[in-house]
Amino acid sequence: MAMHGMRGLSVFISDIRNCQNKEQERLRVDKELGNVRTRFKNEKGLTPYEKKKYVWKMLYIYMLGYDVDFGHMEAVSLISAPKYPEKQVGYIVTSCLLNENHDFLRVAINSVRNDIIGRNETFQCLALTMVGNIGGREFAESLAPDVQKLLLSSSCRPLVRKKAALCLLRLFRKNPDVVNVDGWADRMAQLLDERDLGVLTSSMSLLVALVSNNHEAYWTCLPKCVKILERLARNQDVPQEYTYYGIPSPWLQVKTMRALQYFPSIEDPNTRRTLFEVLQRILMGTDVVKNVNKNNASHAVLFEALALVMHLDAEKEMMSQCVALLGKFVAVREPNIRYLGLENMTRMLMVTDVQEVIKRHQVQIIASLKDPDISIRRRALDLLYGMCDVTNAKDIVEELLQYLSSADFAMREELSLKAAILAEKFAPDLSWYVDVILQLIDKAGDFISDDIWFRVVQFVINNDDLQPYAAAKVKEYLHKPAVHETMVKVSAYILGEYSHLLARRPGCSPKEIFSILHEKLPTVSTTTIPILLSAYAKILMHTQPPDQELQNQIWAIFTKYESCIDAEIQQRAVEYFALSRKGAALMDILAEMPKFPERQSSLIKKAEDAEVDTAEQSAIKLRAQQQTSNALVVTDQRPANGAPPPVPVGQLSLVKVPSMITTEDNGTLSKVDPQPPSADLLGDLLGPLAIEGPPGATVPSEHNAVSGLEGAAEAVDGSAIVPVEVETNTVKPIGNIAERFHALCLKDSGVLYEDPYIQIGIKAEWRAHHGRLVLFLGNKNTAPLISVQALILPPGHLKMELSLVPETIPPRAQVQCPLEVVNLRPSRDVAVLDYSYKFGANMVNVKLRLPATLNKFLQPIPVSAEEFFPQWRSLSGPPLKLQEVVRGVRPMPLSEMANLLNSFRLMISPGLDPNPNNLVVCTTFYSENTHAILCLVRIETDPADRTQLRMTLASGDPTLTFELKEFIKEQLVSIPMVPRAPAAAPPAPPAAQLTPQIPANDPAALLAGLL
Repeated sequence: MAMHGMRGLSVFISDIRNCQNKEQERLRVDKELGNVRTRFKNEKGLTPYEKKKYVWKMLYIYMLGYDVDFGHMEAVSLISAPKYPEKQVGYIVTSCLLNENHDFLRVAINSVRNDIIGRNETFQCLALTMVGNIGGREFAESLAPDVQKLLLSSSCRPLVRKKAALCLLRLFRKNPDVVNVDGWADRMAQLLDERDLGVLTSSMSLLVALVSNNHEAYWTCLPKCVKILERLARNQDVPQEYTYYGIPSPWLQVKTMRALQYFPSIEDPNTRRTLFEVLQRILMGTDVVKNVNKNNASHAVLFEALALVMHLDAEKEMMSQCVALLGKFVAVREPNIRYLGLENMTRMLMVTDVQEVIKRHQVQIIASLKDPDISIRRRALDLLYGMCDVTNAKDIVEELLQYLSSADFAMREELSLKAAILAEKFAPDLSWYVDVILQLIDKAGDFISDDIWFRVVQFVINNDDLQPYAAAKVKEYLHKPAVHETMVKVSAYILGEYSHLLARRPGCSPKEIFSILHEKLPTVSTTTIPILLSAYAKILMHTQPPDQELQNQIWAIFTKYESCIDAEIQQRAVEYFALSRKGAALMDILAEMPKFPERQSSLIKKAEDAEVDTAEQSAIKLRAQQQTSNALVVTDQRPANGAPPPVPVGQLSLVKVPSMITTEDNGTLSKVDPQPPSADLLGDLLGPLAIEGPPGATVPSEHNAVSGLEGAAEAVDGSAIVPVEVETNTVKPIGNIAERFHALCLKDSGVLYEDPYIQIGIKAEWRAHHGRLVLFLGNKNTAPLISVQALILPPGHLKMELSLVPETIPPRAQVQCPLEVVNLRPSRDVAVLDYSYKFGANMVNVKLRLPATLNKFLQPIPVSAEEFFPQWRSLSGPPLKLQEVVRGVRPMPLSEMANLLNSFRLMISPGLDPNPNNLVVCTTFYSENTHAILCLVRIETDPADRTQLRMTLASGDPTLTFELKEFIKEQLVSIPMVPRAPAAAPPAPPAAQLTPQIPANDPAALLAGLL
């Protein structure tokens, strides 16, 4: 930017830099903008120098972040100036201030075209640079033919032709339907004969874009690309300025090999032989050196060569050489090189007959699991998982189990899942498989999905020889002082069915087995208690003649839970108590579970169907077939008896869909799948590395644990959610967008949006008032998505920062865009993602609500009576404590309401309210302004009328009290979609509660007095 002699501009910049604060800067900018606006009104009196100076000032103000909503015409008019200084200013400022859809650009098209077709090379470069930067549709329609002529012109200097090639590339990427490239195969072949490496590099970038769209038309370019590679590999006729640290034009080498990967094969034997000689030279000549810049360049060439070798299905000897070279990289101390070695070795697994060579480096790969860098540990885990087979499965799984104890929490879920899949797929015997799964549950129970323990129970039930061994093993684990709840579930199930097989062993009498299980009852949640009750009933059934003392103990437990607030537990207790009085007939009623029909494991099937996720547009990606991920489907096939919860016998998919626990007539638990199978492109998010799957269409169920979402799409308060208007698109979404959003309000990963071209997934982590969401943008097609744009529209209470979204998503590729969220204060408003892309002639624009809702910043907290009552007493009256009678509540059992509140991170505190029809809820809310605030809620229901309730909510912040009250009400109330009158109904008097007689010193009585 030549600004010599512009004293006014220099003084203005100096004034801005000397401002003491933002307010002074704003006042100085406003003053200058007023001065510029005044001078522009009298444009006739402006000299070219003054106009240029004021336009520079506008650009500087714009760069400071201020809006400049005038002067655009003056900037555009400078483009047609005859002198270079004014024309340069016009082009630069126009490129910065105006976007491709601005109306003033139409005024400049003729001036830009005149510069392009003119003889002044400097003006041509300015025009091409601006057209390439803006890349609008009107520019493409009007100027693309002229740019093509300029590229092919032999009279233009290489500098102009380079810019013409890059400008044409930009126009083609933005508007492939407008830029006519029919019959360009011969022209591209002619360009590849160019001797100037600058023009050749730019032309090769254009060729990569063309062949990615249609490789069939450019077969004549293939031998030319091989000749270019040969010329570079032999360092023939390569100018010194294009040699980077001794490597001849590494950028051109990479682009040429990238272009070759779009051709399915090379039929000509001479061309193929020449190419393999070049690749051999690259493989032999690459080594790790101390110079970082040289390493970067040589490794870029090397890894592109490796991708091309895999694409061409080279001979086994060359493949072995590639693996040996990658093995050297894995052993290097530099983490970036080690990462690249592991990643590319994982890709080599796609090639047949290479796995045995990769196994030679197993020790080094296992050592990478202990690397300080988590990205290297993840790549090592992926590689171990891919290279595992029958011969080395035992060693790898044992290493994974050892590593599990010290692994990061961020990796334990993925690690546990892959270890379970490998143990099942390559188990030498079933007892080893049982040992591995029990060790997994013991070491990482929080990260074990239900599918895994369902599967081990299936194996135990279907194999008689395994049953005594499994029963003895789970009994050993129960003797540990700290036992995970998943281990209690597995143990209760197996010991309930098969503990009688251990009766003759010391310490394994029915009474002792019952005692071991019953010790864990106080430590488990309400989802595990039904399984324990079923186990007690089974133990009692196997004790014939009955042990009177044991019978009385179990009957006392059944009697205790007959009045439990949880309907499932209550029903089991009542039915088991009634059944256990039938004496010997109990043997027939509670018969042993039948064997499950043989079927393919859902975990193994998911592992086989998982799509390969690569980072580049390699041949692997083009050959990989899109797979369909099966959702969790459970078929209930069980005898009509009071058996413990059976293992689902349908397809147990690795993707665990949020399931509902329902109650059958016989008192057993059954799982209901809430969604059909759906296509899954997001390998990182929803593939074998994650537990939760994409939300789908909800199946109506009376006992739906998340049924609060069924009416939530209709029960949205206008003040709670930003109104989103989806533009009329020719492309229709797959599935219900509202249902996907509300499902993501309950969980942290899943699909937010999907249509025939793209799938947008989310994976989120929430810690206090901070959140990190990763948007997974997956291209489902073999053509690229272009003009991709994403804009976050945050509400006032959220601070959000989205990383850069690429403008183009390659075919069958997936990109990840992290989004950082900070909650500043309580509010129910939600952020909106304004997302658009272009596929062919279809321009798609959608506005999606992001699940950064109020409940994501809640943390459930258990509160005892000693902690609850002082807090409740200290928060007296509005605005800290609000009470409202809520009408129009969707009728639901109390247990279902409790599950719904739990799903929104509102913890139920049982035993604090004397009335069994009431709920007491405690949680903690986090924000940057308020930090951690305890929230207390009491919900009083009327059993005779489930459509109304009284809700009292208290917290230390009045805004939080109101917002949380309204949020909970939105989840409970069903609002009709017809317009309602604005007048609100007068509040009804609180319904009278029938409270049983309780001692005055009881905590529940104290709460009743306070409320």
